[in-house]
Amino acid sequence: MTEQPAAPRQKNDTIAAQISKILSQRIIAGELEPGAKLRQDHIADEFGTSHVPVREAFRRLEAQGLAVSEPRRGVRVASFSLAEIREVAEMRAALEVLALRHAAPHLTRAILDEAEEATHAGDNSSDVRSWEAANRKFHRLLITPCAMPRLLATIDDLHDASARFLFVSWRAEWEARTDHDHLAILAALRDGDVEQAANILTRHVQWIGRKPVTSPSGKVRDAFAIVG
Repeated sequence: MTEQPAAPRQKNDTIAAQISKILSQRIIAGELEPGAKLRQDHIADEFGTSHVPVREAFRRLEAQGLAVSEPRRGVRVASFSLAEIREVAEMRAALEVLALRHAAPHLTRAILDEAEEATHAGDNSSDVRSWEAANRKFHRLLITPCAMPRLLATIDDLHDASARFLFVSWRAEWEARTDHDHLAILAALRDGDVEQAANILTRHVQWIGRKPVTSPSGKVRDAFAIVG
């Protein structure tokens, strides 16, 4: 049996990574709604490639929890429930606190100042996308010095999931607000009180809001808002 040459396999892997990245961005942004069918032929045509990297891209999306493969129905954008939203929040709280504890000894005044600038940018944002970018920057600045790449990669995936829920829930309207938790976390870190910062961060990420929303698919019919 003749093995596939290494070069074509690597090329397919690179194309698959590009396709999965673009599709994941569309899913997270809500451009591809829960339940939408991902048509292999159409996607292969769009990216000018064969079905091989598209199938690999689908597998990557499934691994991220962004797509599901169903017998006789093909691959579809994954739906989500309030239970999944809470699970993501719990996981983020646990892992971000772990990262913060390891990062804290390496946080400089310059990093904390940049994080404060990020939270002010979020407070003054005019739309949900700019708020999410500023919010993610705030959290990433505080935990990156932990120097634990696998942990950071997992947290990044959870932030993607949070962003997906957020974009669905705030699609109809957006209202900026002052993030007092971010300021309190920074104050605790500046005082050297890592335990207090960790406690605030835990509560902050776990918080389930009371804003009634319904996703376009009708899958989430409860009051929630992802904060942090």
